[in-house]
Amino acid sequence: MIDEKSKKAEVLPVVRKNGLDLKNASEELRGDREVVIRAVRQNGYALRYASEELRGDRDVVMEAVRQNSDALQYAEQLRGDREVVMAAVRQNGCALQHASEELRGDRDVVMAAVRQDGLALEYASEYLRGDREVVMAAVRQDGLALEYASEYLRGDREVVLAAVKNDGHALFWASKELRADRDFMLEAVKQDVRAFIYASVELKRDKKVVLAAVQQNGRAVYYFSDELRIEMAECWAKCMDCEVKNDL
Repeated sequence: MIDEKSKKAEVLPVVRKNGLDLKNASEELRGDREVVIRAVRQNGYALRYASEELRGDRDVVMEAVRQNSDALQYAEQLRGDREVVMAAVRQNGCALQHASEELRGDRDVVMAAVRQDGLALEYASEYLRGDREVVMAAVRQDGLALEYASEYLRGDREVVLAAVKNDGHALFWASKELRADRDFMLEAVKQDVRAFIYASVELKRDKKVVLAAVQQNGRAVYYFSDELRIEMAECWAKCMDCEVKNDL
């Protein structure tokens, strides 16, 4: 255990094992470059306890974000440094939330972020959330990223189908027009039967859509309403009755 009276020789081996112990070091040692680098290499979050000067030291910050991308939040002076931010988002796309407003509007930075974690789209600029290529990259990585796409792209058939293919629940964020489009829903349930949950009321009773859902996965019946299951059971019973009579 170290405290403000601990010497550098005592602090170095401690922070090498647990970087967060830097918080217990003296103000002088929290401003010592060697000590801080040792700490952030072990735990990037240790950057939080470094001196203001070292939180603005590019080499120190790079070491920190490479160990833990979220350390970027403690590097106020370097949130607009493209290389530092790139290093962070390539490790964890959602570190984009700590980047400067300018870099959240940088297409290359945002593409790197959403390819690592589609949900990073939430932190992209409004303009890039309406960029079809960026959004496609995001929903292919995580279909639920559709939530953060522009209203226009949430009505784009190809974008939504790509999202549904990744995660059927993504259809929740699709436009009402698409969820009521019969041809589109036929494609959607073939990609992921869970898409059926978010179909319009009318399409949930459409025979073709229902059949497509069941053919994609027999467990689709679990997503049917009680009324629809009863109706299907009655139809099945009638079919069975007809087959028995024909055999007789």
